[in-house]
Amino acid sequence: MHTWHWISAAVSLAGMALFALTGITLNHAASIGAQPVVTQASGRLSEADRARLSEESARVAADSVAPLPGDVARAVGAVTAAVHLDPAGHAADWSDPEEIYVAMPGPGRDAWVSIDRQTGAIAAERTERGWISYLNDLHKGRNTGTAWAWFIDLFAGACVIFTLTGFFLLHLHARHRPSTWPLVAASFVVPLVLALFFIH
Repeated sequence: MHTWHWISAAVSLAGMALFALTGITLNHAASIGAQPVVTQASGRLSEADRARLSEESARVAADSVAPLPGDVARAVGAVTAAVHLDPAGHAADWSDPEEIYVAMPGPGRDAWVSIDRQTGAIAAERTERGWISYLNDLHKGRNTGTAWAWFIDLFAGACVIFTLTGFFLLHLHARHRPSTWPLVAASFVVPLVLALFFIH
């Protein structure tokens, strides 16, 4: 039990500190000022790329979501590099008959690219909301991708092991520490009372 307890504590230490700190920042999000930074870029597809886009539009179902063709994505990426966006591999929304829309949100940011189907005009915008927003989104797993989702699951598993082994170690040493079970009971009772009587 001691071995599992210290190993689970070690591997979850940084994650637990991150989630505890961002729990505070999320709880006080309204009082933490943030000034979003918006950057924009614009351009136009070549005739060849517009023709390729038209071919793809005819092939893709009107209400579907599919990536841009590779050569079109590279052309758009050359324009949107100024705002550090690359639409390659991202799902594009083809449902609007007048434009193709690629949403590329990430932790702490919102970003999108729009392509006019008729003129080939490209518009891109990236909004950065700051590092606190970035860490808060990591806490929530918002727009963080598969790797971070796996990290959260593994981290949560380590925390469960840490908690359960801690409980058994408390049981082991409880006879020498009379306040053990009142404190454990308080850990259940306090949040339960707050949830039942003070949350509206």
